Amino acid sequence: MSRSYVFNGDADGLCALHQLRLVDPSPAELVTGVKRDIKLLDRVQAGAGDRVTVLDVSLNSNRLELMRLLDAGASVEYFDHHYAGEIPRHHNFAAHIDVSADVCTSIVVDRHIQGKYRLWAIVAAFGDNLGQSARILAEAAGLAEARIEKLAQLGEYLNYNGYGETVEDLHFHPAELYGEIKPYPDPFVFIAESAAFARLAAGFRDDIVMVDSLCPLLDGIHYAAYLLPDASWARRVSGVFANRLANDNPCRAHAVITHSGHGDYSVSVRASKANPQGADSLCMKFETGGGRKAAAGINRLPTGSLDRFLALFAEQFG
Repeated sequence: MSRSYVFNGDADGLCALHQLRLVDPSPAELVTGVKRDIKLLDRVQAGAGDRVTVLDVSLNSNRLELMRLLDAGASVEYFDHHYAGEIPRHHNFAAHIDVSADVCTSIVVDRHIQGKYRLWAIVAAFGDNLGQSARILAEAAGLAEARIEKLAQLGEYLNYNGYGETVEDLHFHPAELYGEIKPYPDPFVFIAESAAFARLAAGFRDDIVMVDSLCPLLDGIHYAAYLLPDASWARRVSGVFANRLANDNPCRAHAVITHSGHGDYSVSVRASKANPQGADSLCMKFETGGGRKAAAGINRLPTGSLDRFLALFAEQFG
């Protein structure tokens, strides 16, 4: 009997995995990739008696491969907060899916394990730009402001590491980064002791200053879109930049468009904090688009479709 965990390479996927593995550290195969590498179930071979746990990747994007695994006799447990479409009914399938705008996958896992490693759920919520949800959990746990800010910083760094066109763009392969996190039930000890944390902090500081000189490609009262240069630092910082724009301008929607390195673009969309709706419906108008209401993206936007995207973006949020 085999055991597999399939997880998104961002902060939410990592922290969801870490919480579950702290509860059950039995040997397992890990399947992951860069944040936008979401069609992960096609890498999994499993059959009767095998167990697969999926974390923070869209069911709707993996539906055919999910059904392949279920039909082969594998048991699949699914934790997620992205648009799922119709959820299959199958005796070998357990779904824990909440698409509410204020919930991330690690919060869904936190509920499932009854808050046993809640500090890591707080880290994930900050990383997924759900600051209000993270603070509610942190304040309920009695954390002082300085400690809350440390968890917020860690969440941002873990999320930052997941963005890139390929794993070569990243500071750590997500499976490697999980290996760095794995020994630490307490994120504060990870922050204090881990060389990986120091490396992410240094990389983040170097990259984030590069966005200061950027001007918007599209600038409206209720929205703005930015086109980043074709560089590894830009791909790494794209998600964090989108989150910072959303937090600093809560009444505006934002799009951050990044050269993929393959002659097309990837896109991060953030609905306004004041009305966190519509990002997913906009992105799903494009073949490789998806996500959630407040934050979504397009994995492959052809260069010839940029004008159409900008027009629909302005229409959606204008």
